[in-house]
Amino acid sequence: MIAAFVVLPGCVTTQQYEALQSQLDEAEKENSELRLARQDAQVSSRELEGQVARLTAESEALAADANSLGAEGKRLREEVDRLTELNDALTSQSSGRLSDIAEENRQLLEDVMKIREELQAREDRLNRLEKDLNDKSALLEARSKRVEELESLLEARERAAEALRARLAEALLGFQGKGLNVEQRNGKVYVSMEAKLLFPSGSASVDPGGREALQGLAGVIAEQSDLEIVVEGHTDTDQLRSTSIPRDNWELSVLRATAVVNILLENPGVDPSMLAASGRSEYHPVDAADKAKNRRIEVILAPNLDSLFELIAD
Repeated sequence: MIAAFVVLPGCVTTQQYEALQSQLDEAEKENSELRLARQDAQVSSRELEGQVARLTAESEALAADANSLGAEGKRLREEVDRLTELNDALTSQSSGRLSDIAEENRQLLEDVMKIREELQAREDRLNRLEKDLNDKSALLEARSKRVEELESLLEARERAAEALRARLAEALLGFQGKGLNVEQRNGKVYVSMEAKLLFPSGSASVDPGGREALQGLAGVIAEQSDLEIVVEGHTDTDQLRSTSIPRDNWELSVLRATAVVNILLENPGVDPSMLAASGRSEYHPVDAADKAKNRRIEVILAPNLDSLFELIAD
């Protein structure tokens, strides 16, 4: 889960920047792992389906063998009965012949016992295979259920993101074409506002027009729950050098992000725990040929994925 944080105004150390960068990288890694987890679950499901088909074929073959051996056993038992009757009829004959018949009967009885033992061994094997098949079928069913739950959560996230995008686009309609853009990507909603809409040049103070746009954004955020919201400040490559704050592009980007967060929090319905502010200076441009587009504030709204991560962990 992406931890919510706020970067306070003032000097930003290298350590703080690296921590912010690490947290953003971790979020991207978690999204990648989520996609891989879904692919792994689908591969495992196909493998188990193949195993179930193979075990079913083996089970049917063993059942056929068992039936065949059962018929053979019955035939042999009938043969033993016939030989027993013959033995009784020949009791009066010579002891030598009787001894030969008795030996033949003994051998036949041994053969019958061996066949019975083989039949029992095959029956035991069939029972073990059936148990293994049942266990694997239960596992396949459980994994299929998890895959369905994961897909359901992902679809719900996409629907929620699209609904939020539509709501934001409606609320900020008056600012469309004035440096404000709302779009959905990868289950997140991005509200991008060019700096000219919010700030005077080189300043971190939001002007009245920008405040109006941010108040409209805050009104939509106040209606939401279970969101993680990151406010990112971006500058162009023109270097800012000053002895007063902001002293460089890093400070300017952070201070602008913090200023936006503070205005959003003026709406009492906005939960501060959902917000984080970060400055990215000049290092994440959207258009190398258009500095105005690079000087911007990006508000990234993503659904809280705790329930999804808990399902994956289970």
